[in-house]
Order: sequence, then structure tokens, then C-alpha cells
Amino acid sequence: MTRDALDAQAIDHLGQTLPQWQLDDDRKGIRRKLEFTDFNAAFGFMTRVALAAETMGHHPEWFNVFNKVDIRLSSHDADGLSERDVKLARFIDELV
Repeated sequence: MTRDALDAQAIDHLGQTLPQWQLDDDRKGIRRKLEFTDFNAAFGFMTRVALAAETMGHHPEWFNVFNKVDIRLSSHDADGLSERDVKLARFIDELV
């Protein structure tokens, strides 16, 4: 595990700190589904997230169809969730 891996207590509190995100059943990732007005808005959002993610050195797993974007955050080197996931999720929440 990395030094920024979340412990069980921090994971338990994610529902309070990141209420728009759903915890995976295995507790190793969080997900959020977003819907935008059209493809341009969805792709613009993804571009802004991509630029921030590159700066953070932490990249989302995501899927896009037209105006919908499904995002999953997890840290493979932490074998689960880390502070990097929380930071990126907060950034995403601020954009929406």
C-alpha cells in the first residue's frame, strides 16, 4: 500500500464527504454518473478533468456516450482508494 491509501474509517466517511459518489461493492473505488446538455458539454468537462488529472498524476477510468460520462476513481498502487482519489473527486465536484 502507498502512504496515501485510505483506511477503513476514512472509506466509511466518504458518503458524507463525497455524497454524489457511490462506493464500489469491494470498497476499492468510487463512481459517479454525470449527464450534460450535449456531447460538447460532456467532452469539454472531460477535457478539463484530463488536464487536471495529468497535473495530479492521477487518471480516472471513464466511459462517455453522447452527453453521459461515467467516472470511476481508484488507486491501483494502493489496491483501493487513496487521498488522490478524494482530491480528484472534489475537483470534479467543483466543475459540475
